[in-house]
Amino acid sequence: MKKILSLLLTLSVAITGFAQEGNNEDGVQENETSEKADGAKITWKANVIDYGTIEKGADGVRTFEFTNTGNEPLIISRVYSSCGCTVPKKPTDPIAPGASDVIEVKYNTNRVGPIRKTISVYSNADSVPYPLKIKGTIVDKKEDE
Repeated sequence: MKKILSLLLTLSVAITGFAQEGNNEDGVQENETSEKADGAKITWKANVIDYGTIEKGADGVRTFEFTNTGNEPLIISRVYSSCGCTVPKKPTDPIAPGASDVIEVKYNTNRVGPIRKTISVYSNADSVPYPLKIKGTIVDKKEDE
């Protein structure tokens, strides 16, 4: 009996959640997760940078290019790396609508092996952090000789 009641309660909660979606006056379906029409919007040129295979000690600086495609200034409030071996640098000033900028990422290339790191970007364009990824492989040419 308890199982049946639990199942009915779960189904009623799920049905209620779907019933919250509706149509606006133009007949277009909308819900709570739709993008806001106004505000800052960030569009990335690429969200993954592949270092490829590089030598130990090589230049580890790369940039993620983006454009504010919204209608309000874009503010990058925080850029966080998943590891201390990756140091991101964010723009300090707001980015005007239509303007572009970069987030610079420096990876410590003295660590031999594969690279798989995530950089999280917090901004006023979205309520959740946007993930950027770097990947590649660092080899030590001295060990190959």
